[in-house]
Formats: sequence, structure tokens, C-alpha cells
Amino acid sequence: MITTHFRNIAALGMTLLGAVMLTGCFTGIESTPKITAADVKRQQIETTPEDTYLSDISFQPPRQWQPGKLFYVTDPKINLIFSPSQTNPDPAKGTLLSFIGIEESVSLTGEKVSDIILADTAGHHYTYRVDHSRDNLLEEKYLEIPFTVEMSVVDSVRERMEGHTYYIITSSWLDSEATPRTGRRFVPVKVTGVSPGNSFSPVLLSLLDENGQPFTMFLTVGNDNRSTRRFSSIFSLTDPRLRFPDITDEIWKLITNGRVTTDMTREECRLALGQPDNVDRTPGYSILREVWTYENGIYLIFEDGRLRTFRQ
Repeated sequence: MITTHFRNIAALGMTLLGAVMLTGCFTGIESTPKITAADVKRQQIETTPEDTYLSDISFQPPRQWQPGKLFYVTDPKINLIFSPSQTNPDPAKGTLLSFIGIEESVSLTGEKVSDIILADTAGHHYTYRVDHSRDNLLEEKYLEIPFTVEMSVVDSVRERMEGHTYYIITSSWLDSEATPRTGRRFVPVKVTGVSPGNSFSPVLLSLLDENGQPFTMFLTVGNDNRSTRRFSSIFSLTDPRLRFPDITDEIWKLITNGRVTTDMTREECRLALGQPDNVDRTPGYSILREVWTYENGIYLIFEDGRLRTFRQ
């Protein structure tokens, strides 16, 4: 009987604890945790045609390098990676270096190393030493020669994109001098040229918008999903306007210029300004209020899904 008594007390305690926990789940603010941009991005996991458009273009592994393979010099600091015993002139930015071959050597500590031999158009040879034996080096999936871009990548992107029209989905444009400026979103642009970029983004695109205004854009290739310069982060293969037939022409014009106005929906504001860095939801007695904030000081305040106040 005593055992049964204690069991009843324990059961009653669990019931009371469950009631307290259920009450705590519906106290308003506690039931609406802060939502971050990362939470939103985790929901966007489906693969699109844009994700795979350039995914087959990547850097060649060393075992595929053939004599004559070209590397574009992006920075004169490249002289820092070459053997200091050489007396050749320092390659300038824009120099094309041709792959000659890979020679195995022995380091001062007695370890096997590989010397990658390159040459400029004047016949000067340059040696870039890698701390791997030749056999191990040829097993690597990727090898970066600092301050260079593989011209095979640039050539492949040129063959795929030059002369074609896409729809740009970012407002982060660059002028002809690669200086950042704010452009429009969701407008057609034509690729008029493809040239070497830099060590971070190997391709530089020359573009014209539908008004004939030129600008440029850096681009990465391969399957690096972390890059913000991937094709899918910059372009759409189809007209985004067709996906939003309910948005009026007046609002769409604001969206393409990255502007917002009162009474716009959350979806319209997201199209205009991109994903917010932070979202706070606060339920009131009769409305649901959301505050979107961005790194650049922009904030939007929504009430029941409509924009009421903003700073842009």
C-alpha cells in the first residue's frame, strides 16, 4: 500500500509538471522564437537548373595538366612563390604562363618535393615548389598555383555564356573598373565578354543591361556552395517576373530598383532587398508584428504581413 501511495504521488507530480510545461509553451513571446536568415536558408534545399548550369566546369587536377596549359597571372606578387635563385623578370599582371612539366626534387631536409615548371612567352622559366612527391601530387584532385587563374576554366565559361542573355538577380554590380555600384535586379542582361578574374573569382563577365549600360561581374565555378559569386547566386535562366503574376507592374518596378513602399507584402520586400539578416516576430493582442533588419541599417516593420514602417 505504501508503494502504491508513492506511485500515486509521483503520477500527480508528473501531471502538474506537464501542466506547467504546457502553460509555458503558450505565453506569447516565448512561443515565437527569433528567426534568423540561416533558418530561412536551411529550408531552400532543392536543386535548380541554375545550380547545375556551370557545375561541370572546374579546375583540372594536376594529373590532367598537359604541356602548354596556360595560367593567367592575377597579381605581380606571384614572384614571391617562385624559387628565389631565379634571375628572370617578375611576371606582371596579365602575363600568361605556360605549363612545362613537373620535376621531382629533394628538399634540404631530404624529403621528396615537386617542382612545377612554368614559362612565359619570352621563354623565361619559373619554378613553383610543392611539398609533395611527384606521385602524391598527381593524386591530388586540385592544386592552386597562387595568384593565377587556369585559362581552361575561363575558356569553358566563355564557350558556355558569351553572347547569351540571362536575368540578373543581384543588385551588386561592378562598373568597368570593377568598382562596386548598385544596379537593378530581375532584368535581362547579355554577356558580351568573358575574361580572367582573380584568385577568388576566376572569371570576370562583361555585361550589357537592356538599356545598353555596361557593367561587370565576378563569377566562380564548380560546386562550391559557399560562394556568393556562383551562377545561381547571380543569374536566373528564366524571367523571374513570370513567377509572380500577382505583383503589379508598379510594385515590380520598385522591386527591380531595390526599393520598397508601405503596404508591400513580405514576399515583395524580400524580392526587393533580399533576405534580412534577422527577423523578430512579436504577437500582439490583435496583430502580428515583424521587424526585419539588414546589415546596412535598413529595417522594415510589418503588421499582419504588410509593410507599415521602414528605413531605407
